Amino acid sequence: MLYYQGCHGSATSLRIAKDLAENNRGARVLVVTSEYINHGFRGPSESNPDDLVSQVLFGDGSAAVMVGADPHLEVERPLYELVSAKETMIINTMDAFTMVPREVGNLVTSAPSIPYHISGNIGGCVQEVLKPLGITDLNSLFWIVHPGVPKVLKMVEEKLALEKDKFNMTRKVLAEVGNLSSPTVLFIMDEMRKKSINEGKATTGDGLEFGMLLGLGPGLSIEAILLRSVAI
Repeated sequence: MLYYQGCHGSATSLRIAKDLAENNRGARVLVVTSEYINHGFRGPSESNPDDLVSQVLFGDGSAAVMVGADPHLEVERPLYELVSAKETMIINTMDAFTMVPREVGNLVTSAPSIPYHISGNIGGCVQEVLKPLGITDLNSLFWIVHPGVPKVLKMVEEKLALEKDKFNMTRKVLAEVGNLSSPTVLFIMDEMRKKSINEGKATTGDGLEFGMLLGLGPGLSIEAILLRSVAI
């Protein structure tokens, strides 16, 4: 089990599951992520206004996905291929986001500098994952990005010079169910799949071949996973 991974929990779990599946022939790894906000629910406090922020921002949610290698296509239906994955920790940001267990529940603190730390380091992380495949056009990818807060999305979008519709699925999930912490990117992945099917696209990645999944969370850490969609 992985604890206190926060908003990059699903991406971290997928990276580890990929390793397990690829190094154990025939293995299938069940990834389950679950979050509930009531462990930190309490009245607002003048000494820690972040209590109220976390209760407004975060929601409850659970999601699960099976990860394996060499799928049996007669009985299994792959959704995406995990091509490669990389975790990057941003130096000097250990205290930017914290979640500490106390008698009254989890105490959450969140620094205003988080969007700047993330956007300032996201470009290098993405380029490092894409470099082996020679992909340079970021708008040729579909994007599954943990939303954090709207300011994070806006600054990352601008930093990567992405077209305005690239984060549509992320913004849809954020608007409908909020920031669910670790399960959020799995919700977004499923929305991308359903949208692609409903609109008659050629692949589960909105008709595109490759995509980028980004988990952004405590550490501060950025989990970047290069995805390959499958034909519908």
